[in-house]
Amino acid sequence: MQKTFAVFAIFLGGFALAGCGGEAADRGNDERGALADAGGHAQAGVVPGSYEDWCGEHGVPESACTRCDPALIPAFKATNDWCAEHGLPESQCKACSPELVITRPPKPEGK
Repeated sequence: MQKTFAVFAIFLGGFALAGCGGEAADRGNDERGALADAGGHAQAGVVPGSYEDWCGEHGVPESACTRCDPALIPAFKATNDWCAEHGLPESQCKACSPELVITRPPKPEGK
């Protein structure tokens, strides 16, 4: 399952998605500048797969958060990474895979 998620993350990286339905550009910065609002959403223009690319509300990379950006759903379905029962990518469905751990990439040194 991690391989599927990694392949999808690379796939999404090619689109340079801003995340959260395009609303991230309208949000202010917090004191670190990495997260844009109290919900913990990434700001516009972050590199997919980076530390800054994180949806704190849902605990997944912002560039792969189908709950914030439903437009991503067809891509997950096209790669057979979809849990119809729970309405999430299989690679993010902790209801089906309780052992699943989705880890935020490490914070770059010096930031």
